[in-house]
Amino acid sequence: MTNMLILAAKEIRDGYRNRWITVMTIIMAGLAFVLALLGSAPIGTTNISPLSVTVVSLSSLSIFFIPLIALLLSYDSIVGEEERGTLTLLLAHPVTRPAIAVGKFTGQLFILTFAIVVGYGTATLAIAVAGDSAFLEQQWNTFFKLLLSSILLGAVFLALGMLLSIWAKERGTAAACAIGIWLLFVVLFDMVLLGVLGASGTNFLSDSAIKWIMLGNPTDAYRMFNLTSTDETAILSGMAGLRGDQEVSGSVLLALLAIWVVLPLTASCLLFQRRSV
Repeated sequence: MTNMLILAAKEIRDGYRNRWITVMTIIMAGLAFVLALLGSAPIGTTNISPLSVTVVSLSSLSIFFIPLIALLLSYDSIVGEEERGTLTLLLAHPVTRPAIAVGKFTGQLFILTFAIVVGYGTATLAIAVAGDSAFLEQQWNTFFKLLLSSILLGAVFLALGMLLSIWAKERGTAAACAIGIWLLFVVLFDMVLLGVLGASGTNFLSDSAIKWIMLGNPTDAYRMFNLTSTDETAILSGMAGLRGDQEVSGSVLLALLAIWVVLPLTASCLLFQRRSV
């Protein structure tokens, strides 16, 4: 445990030295503030909470942005160390390979969590303070759910990036595969599913089957968790029908995201044990 914490602290120091923490936090805060500001503008005199509109806007941002940032953080965790020649030196110390993988993952997760909490929190606080509703009467539970699920979504793709970094033999291969993973889960999965559903004569998939196919993708589980958590977010996101007919409990969706973290991270530890350096 001590070795893992030391490695996590080293990863955080490297992120600070390389300006990863600063750049990520500024980008997250900037994009979140712009989306939150534009998203809350058309509310007018409706009874919809500005915080709910902000959560819907930030959820859409997170689905595309957080997986990409997580993969960029983790894709060269191991293969990059090997190419720089520092992995051999690290393995010469009395530290196990699983401890290295988990320690690096923990440090990267801290960096990403800091950027999400500070970036999203700054934008959301600004919108909440400027809103007409009382500060404490707004939908803060919805926002805290967004933070928790966004951190879990980042952890999923950090774990996938770690697995990729241990499997790949070159940084270029790892980088190309990282982009492929991002395209697969964020873009292509839903496009293929929509294509199948939109094709003529394809009525063999029931509504329940479609729901569980979507839950096989962590980004769709994240989308369902945040956009169907309340009536307001479901209406704003156009997912009110899903909330009424095919709702999945929040605990199940969070459990699915947690499984997507544990399985790749466990596979990373096992594969790292077999990797020759």
